[in-house]
Amino acid sequence: MERRILILAPFGRDADVIAEVVNKDGRECERCGDTHALTTELSNGAGAALITEEALAGDQAAPLFAWLERQPAWSDFPIVLLAGDRARRRSASSLEVLERLGNVVVLERPLNSETLRRAVTSSLRARIRQYDSRQHLDVSRQHLAQRIEAQAALVQLNDSLESRIAERTHELASANDRLMKEIHERAKVQAVLVQSQKMEALGQLTGGIAHDFNNLLNVIMVNAELIARVSDDGRVRTMAATAKRATERGAKLTSQLLTFSRTSNFDLKAVDVVALLQDMRDIIAVSLGSTIQFITQFDAEELWTEADANQLELAILNLAINARDAMAGGGTLTVRVGRRMAPDPTLADGQYVVAEFSDTGSGIPADVISRVFDPFFTTKPIGKGTGLGLSQVYGIARQAGGTARIESEEGHGTTVRLWLPMREPVVSESESVSAVEQKVEGIKRILVVEDDNEVRSMLVDSLKMLGYVVTQAHDGKTGLRRLTDDRPDLLMVDFAMPGMNGIDVIAAARKVRDDLPVILATGYADVDISRLAVRRCSILRKPFQLDELARTVRLSLIG
Repeated sequence: MERRILILAPFGRDADVIAEVVNKDGRECERCGDTHALTTELSNGAGAALITEEALAGDQAAPLFAWLERQPAWSDFPIVLLAGDRARRRSASSLEVLERLGNVVVLERPLNSETLRRAVTSSLRARIRQYDSRQHLDVSRQHLAQRIEAQAALVQLNDSLESRIAERTHELASANDRLMKEIHERAKVQAVLVQSQKMEALGQLTGGIAHDFNNLLNVIMVNAELIARVSDDGRVRTMAATAKRATERGAKLTSQLLTFSRTSNFDLKAVDVVALLQDMRDIIAVSLGSTIQFITQFDAEELWTEADANQLELAILNLAINARDAMAGGGTLTVRVGRRMAPDPTLADGQYVVAEFSDTGSGIPADVISRVFDPFFTTKPIGKGTGLGLSQVYGIARQAGGTARIESEEGHGTTVRLWLPMREPVVSESESVSAVEQKVEGIKRILVVEDDNEVRSMLVDSLKMLGYVVTQAHDGKTGLRRLTDDRPDLLMVDFAMPGMNGIDVIAAARKVRDDLPVILATGYADVDISRLAVRRCSILRKPFQLDELARTVRLSLIG
């Protein structure tokens, strides 16, 4: 009963459609006709509520607001509000409704079923944690009642049984110690929970923003390359190169945001952390400068984990640069790599590769150390840092299945530890790159299916410049209709499109032409597309450069 999903969507078939999506995960759903019925069911117990925004119009929200205000101290009931597509900013009254709803996640419609299911799962998880907190509070009340009862018994015995005073006092002291230890442990667990929830919410926000920027950056980046290629004016080509460099910086920033959001698709492979650090020794030494001594200590010749090697290198370089900035007058950076068992229940049981970065710098004040993994938070002067370095390190470690932790004392340096799950060593496989050098013979036709007009125009212009015959479609259904008439040698399709997404288009196209090679372009990272079973399908991540597009097309046509 306490894990039910309540649905308030009184208009049309919204409630039935929402219930159908939620039922796919085996959730128990209860449809409510209005807010009075909703509050009645809330009093009976529920895990989360899905409410359409129009159901709260006028005075309809009053019963719900009243119920929310009466919640007990442990409760912060989660609500998923399904809002309409807003072209303008919200009005003051609309913002007031969101404020009074409290723990609310707003999803703009239209939205796909996966987004709705994830939102429901997240809300239900938060509610279950609230139930756990309620249980802990009940236990605390019981302990407090037991202590009061024991103290009353002591007073009664004091008058007649002086010989037992010492024994009873000892028992009460022991009970008090146990209670204080439990309270302390509970406070530590609660602090970890709050920090985890905060980092998850911030990750969702930054990840969503970064995904949307990928399409915009791709259009600017490739068009700058096209201008540089077609123009004979040196000044124009210089300006185009400047624009391209700026977009590459923007692409790096979105990559950092996606890393923190923990939704970017990492290429998780076996990585020898010892070998990685040895290969990076020169670049780290150059980054540190001549006034800082760099020392490495390894417990073994090989220590393997599963991570994205490029992202792990970026995390290590970020930590080295942070250490350098903390040691303006020189010092020592010591990197130790070893194996340890999981230190506490917040990490899964097993062995971990622990990379420890210790500097002799200025340290971090105690009042800000809890915020150093937050995105955009920095202790550096304005203009000296983006505030994404340590948040990126945290995201990389979490994506690899581990975590990042920091210890620091002002004036005595800082130590950052990366805990990465240990794995068995593997033998590296040689990769053949000769296929990239092969040339595609004859004139090839490419069909581009992309719903974004600017991105589609950019792709068409780029492919034509590369010498291909290009046709285009603005959505999946139109692309499938053109498939028979255009008879392309290659299908290039965007992943996230309204109606049919890229995977749906590929599946339908394969029914018409089973041997058709496909390039799936995406600026989103919520789905690990690389693990989908799609034959002869190459993945092109946005934002990409013109050379990367040309190489991917050649490889796809070669097959």
